[in-house]
Amino acid sequence: MDNQYADTFKEEAYELLAELENSLLELEDRPDDPELIGRVFRVMHTIKGSGAMFGFDDIAAFTHQVETAFDRVRSGKLIVSRKMINLTLAARDQIKVMLDGAGQEGAVDAAVTGQLVAGFKELLNEDQAAAPPAETAMPQPSPSEPPGDENSATYRIRFKPALNVFANGTNPVALLNELRQLGDCRIVAQMGDVPVLGELDPESCYIFWDIILTTAAGLDAIKDVFIFVEDDCEIRIDTLDGDGNAEGGDEAYKKLGEILVERGDIAASDIDSALANQKRLGEMLVEKGMVTPTQVHSALLEQQQVKEVRQERRQKEERARAQEAGASIRVPAEKLDVLVNLVGELVTIQARMTQTAARREDAELISIAEEVERLTAELRDNALNIRMLPIGTTFNKFKRLVRDLSGELGKEIEMTTEGAETELDKTVIERLNDPMVHLIRNCIDHGIEKPEVREAAGKPRQGTVRLAAVHSGDSVMLTIEDDGAGLGREAILAKAVEKGLVAPNAELPDQEIYNLIFAPGFSTASKVTSVSGRGVGMDVVKRAIDALRGSITINSRPGQGTVISIRIPLTMAIIESLLVQIGEDRFLIPLSLVDECIELTRADVAAAHGRNMATVRGHLVPYIPLRQKFAIAGTVPDIEQVVITEVNGTRVGFVVDRVIGEHQTVIKSLGRAFKHVDSMSGATILGDGSVALILDIPQLVRSVEEVSLP
Repeated sequence: MDNQYADTFKEEAYELLAELENSLLELEDRPDDPELIGRVFRVMHTIKGSGAMFGFDDIAAFTHQVETAFDRVRSGKLIVSRKMINLTLAARDQIKVMLDGAGQEGAVDAAVTGQLVAGFKELLNEDQAAAPPAETAMPQPSPSEPPGDENSATYRIRFKPALNVFANGTNPVALLNELRQLGDCRIVAQMGDVPVLGELDPESCYIFWDIILTTAAGLDAIKDVFIFVEDDCEIRIDTLDGDGNAEGGDEAYKKLGEILVERGDIAASDIDSALANQKRLGEMLVEKGMVTPTQVHSALLEQQQVKEVRQERRQKEERARAQEAGASIRVPAEKLDVLVNLVGELVTIQARMTQTAARREDAELISIAEEVERLTAELRDNALNIRMLPIGTTFNKFKRLVRDLSGELGKEIEMTTEGAETELDKTVIERLNDPMVHLIRNCIDHGIEKPEVREAAGKPRQGTVRLAAVHSGDSVMLTIEDDGAGLGREAILAKAVEKGLVAPNAELPDQEIYNLIFAPGFSTASKVTSVSGRGVGMDVVKRAIDALRGSITINSRPGQGTVISIRIPLTMAIIESLLVQIGEDRFLIPLSLVDECIELTRADVAAAHGRNMATVRGHLVPYIPLRQKFAIAGTVPDIEQVVITEVNGTRVGFVVDRVIGEHQTVIKSLGRAFKHVDSMSGATILGDGSVALILDIPQLVRSVEEVSLP
């Protein structure tokens, strides 16, 4: 099998597995929902069929066991139980392992696969043991009765494959055989489109089929047969009898002309032409005095109205399907990364062009530069929007985490989400996954109490973890909230004193005490478990958020719960920043962190009596002299500028020589040689070709705090 097709199957299978996990978690709450049951079945059916088609026979064989169980559920012969959900979730994980290890010998544990298969067989055997004997479960039809049972329906199916259907690896005969297995089936091959031998392409399919099928399996089962080819073939399924659509008595049915017209084999005008010499039914009835002309006209109006409504509905559905089919295309993430990098280079060249035009004072060149700047900004925004994904894709992953971990710890926890449609850059979402997992695990392990403890405190037995996301300017605000016991203020303070992080007699506000949990190796867990207590704590989360140029704050109320707020920039590729200068060097500060800029005079410095503090509208704001921090030589100007930022709820200033202005910054990595430089998060190329470093504001603040610790 071509690697390209195998990779395509794996990519689609990963998406289907994510959908399967979400559907199973919803099904656990609503086990009688037929739509969810059908969704799970279709996912398994698709993975099985595609796996067999693209050479993943082990996946197809394994998935068949799960599909069989949910086919029983669909037919009402098996109920959805927690055991079944657990088995299917484990099967979903095993299919992912099979996909990850495809082509790698020994990558898949056959014993695990065997245990899961045995589990599903046991589930099906329990169902059969609980079912009534076959002779009493359903009466046998008499010889005079037609095939099927009282729930059977008859369908007309027209299956017209695309000419290139063979090139896609599809065998139409296999689909027809699968239809035969559903019930009483009559198939007629239509050969009218087969060309003469000289014009025939042996790799094209010219035949199409008309099928009349009577089955109790239902319409969904028929659609499932064509699930892999429905986008490339012409498929029409009409219910002829049963399923609530029987017309007339047992023997009444449409006339021959009606059937031919419905199938599209002949136009209604041709029928009318052939019957032109015959009188119409209405005319004959009026002549015999059985009905009045007005009654006939009324009946014809009804007929026309229904016909027009149905035709309009069908056209809308066809347009919707066509729009859905062409609404999106699948593009590898690497291509998007290349596109964004190219746009970044274009932004740099555009800045250089604008600077050159301004220096030459050429009106025509300035006009062109402004137009290029406008187009580049639009291109930048569109390129970045292509990489934006709804954060709900990450939220959905955590439902399984909450379910499994709460069961392991013997707790009852529900996870709710808000703002799942909020979009973030793909790269940001990927790097946000690990810190979010760590925070949610902490909420479940440390925050939410045991059911009996909650009851004793007058709370519901079931705890809640709430995830929310909302846009806030050029950032996204994420909230992780639980209604548990809250943070132990005294325990945190005692642990901090023990580790020497604060003085024994220090009096700190609650916010500063809660922030102590971000210290490296800080943990209040009394014992090591599979969840916590290993000394790898919130400092990992803090570093990950800082690496995303974000900020994190914690608020907690004893006995009521904890709220963790994370502010994350929308993208990591191109940002708006503030360009500043110290001596001959230029630096960039992310604009999302900047509150305001103020002047700092020699008199202000003298009034502070050696302390790095500035008075801003009656409030003292600490500042960091960057010239001193970076040991930059030169003469200090009489009036310096202080760029005031807000980091984790704290305002901190940075003293520079001059604020140049806003700048559109394309972030470049510093490379391995500078990986230990902790005060810079990257660099960019300015319009004149020089390099400016991007300041890592959270890390600068943290480094100063560490120096000032007792």
